[in-house]
Amino acid sequence: MLQSRHRVFELLPVAVRNTCHFYESPPAVSGRIPQHFIDELIARADIVELIGSRVPLKKQGKEYKACCPFHGEKTPSFTVVPDKQFYHCFGCGAHGTALGFLMEHDHLSFIEAVEDLASRVGLDVPREENAGAKPISSPTDGLFAILDKAAALYRKELGSSERGSDYFNSRGLNIETVQRFNLGYAPDAWDFTVSRLGTSDAERMKLLQTGLSIERERKAPGAGPTGYYDRFRDRVMFPIRDARGRTIGFGGRILDKGEPKYLNSPETELFHKGRELYGLYEARQASRTLNRLLIVEGYMDVVRLHQAGVTYAVATLGTATTPEHLSRVFRICNELTFCFDGDRAGRAAAWRALENSLSQVRDGRQIRFMFLPDGQDPDSLVGAEGREAFENRIGKALSLSEYLLKHLEEQVDTNTVDGRARLAELARPLLERIPEGVYRELLAEELAKLVRIDSARLTAALSARDPRRPPLVPVEAPRVMRPLAPVTPGGRGSVVRQAVRVLVHHPGVAVKVPGSEGLENVDRPGIPLLIELLNDLQENPCVNTAALLERWRGRPDFEHLAKLAGTEYPVDAEGATRELLGALESLFPANSERRLAELLKKQGESGLSDAERIELQGLLTIDRSGSDGTRPRT
Repeated sequence: MLQSRHRVFELLPVAVRNTCHFYESPPAVSGRIPQHFIDELIARADIVELIGSRVPLKKQGKEYKACCPFHGEKTPSFTVVPDKQFYHCFGCGAHGTALGFLMEHDHLSFIEAVEDLASRVGLDVPREENAGAKPISSPTDGLFAILDKAAALYRKELGSSERGSDYFNSRGLNIETVQRFNLGYAPDAWDFTVSRLGTSDAERMKLLQTGLSIERERKAPGAGPTGYYDRFRDRVMFPIRDARGRTIGFGGRILDKGEPKYLNSPETELFHKGRELYGLYEARQASRTLNRLLIVEGYMDVVRLHQAGVTYAVATLGTATTPEHLSRVFRICNELTFCFDGDRAGRAAAWRALENSLSQVRDGRQIRFMFLPDGQDPDSLVGAEGREAFENRIGKALSLSEYLLKHLEEQVDTNTVDGRARLAELARPLLERIPEGVYRELLAEELAKLVRIDSARLTAALSARDPRRPPLVPVEAPRVMRPLAPVTPGGRGSVVRQAVRVLVHHPGVAVKVPGSEGLENVDRPGIPLLIELLNDLQENPCVNTAALLERWRGRPDFEHLAKLAGTEYPVDAEGATRELLGALESLFPANSERRLAELLKKQGESGLSDAERIELQGLLTIDRSGSDGTRPRT
């Protein structure tokens, strides 16, 4: 039995990742991720869907192409191959699997990429404990635990509290929605949470660190501590969860008149309002293919929209939408709609959102703005008119370019020269915040129509006003190429390399050829790698190239195999089987001739099976190539 069958991802320092079979894990994670889970994860993942949510892909034959997200280019050289679940850029050499893309594009660690991909396909990441090893913990483990206990406590209290239950009933929520969002109630008491969860000094400190409690003021300098009291009192509670479903904070709505109406957890080690989105965890649980998001302003808006079937709604947490919010959104999908009230405050918030969005504009991304009728919010509107009508409103939302130009045009008189000049001047700083590309050029053209001037003259005039500013018409920068190890030009390389390449591109054919017995006696470069590949794939077949590569991630040969995966190999599985058989037989000339004679004899006497016919074709190919001296001999 090969050791590789039981390979798992150990928790080791980054410095040793490239010298072993195991991978780094965050300190808060205890245990190991089994290899069989990685195999299943890659088998379930759809790399086209994953990359397509970040990069606009266009289908060309059996593959998908786009401009590479890892270097600037105008001619697409980035290719995604669904059959192999692999991507490769012929311009800069970037290549990898779905996990590799998340690590490279989203700057995630290996474990974070595994957890992200697992959440997309509906899998829980299992852990295996090291025999005799102590579980690895982190100071934040206890903080997550106390927050989850608090969520359970508030949920239980909701079940026994008419006050909390009556509120949610009055808002039209059903029991399934209450359970899905883990809603709860914190009663009107100063020490409800502290007395039940703060049973020791250490636990009381965790309540303080997570913002669940507040320390009482000391009556005099130097006096000892006077205790703690609950932050949330007489409020219905909305737990805020991270990507793994762990509670990281709370939002609480007061039930009677009082201020503030909504109270959020303070900034803590786990909770950062400018980065988190309420309902994002639930949205990702509701759909494996989250293609768009709707950003609203309130907790109840999110909850009611999800109940109505608009399960892609999320909300900021009492703050304006930040660039961090947007960066996170566009890692998940390429379509975003902001939903705001139609009053003055709503439109002011929408304009702030637009200004913060400009740096995130890219070709292929859609950002839209939806304004509700006066006196309505998403909660009331979806309740009154239903999902279909509400989604029709989303479909009619203004694009970012439409809203930007409409908003600016309302501030000037475009019937006058002065007004049109003012319009151009108002637009200039906004255009400069949009990254260079087709979108900015097209927006400049639309502005030129309103200003009634040729677009080239307009962009030249705007850029000329301050020579320190970058030109509005982009100048293509020299392409920065990533170093890529050279591939042997011409031909297909050595026989061993041919065999390895076949296994990389078609790992499933390993079970159709003889085992590696006897290869250990062959003295050629690459033989140990070929032996291990054959043995591993015959004992543990895998479905595609990506699954094979993930088994080798972190090992010295990983990059070599990944680069072979990036080479073109337009051969189907049957042809790959013949080539692999031929390559293996060429390593054993005597065996090859003997086996050829056996199969020819059997063909004339009793006929051959399908597998034997493929093997015979491979042997005949090698025999013919050997007759003209091109077949390598040992």
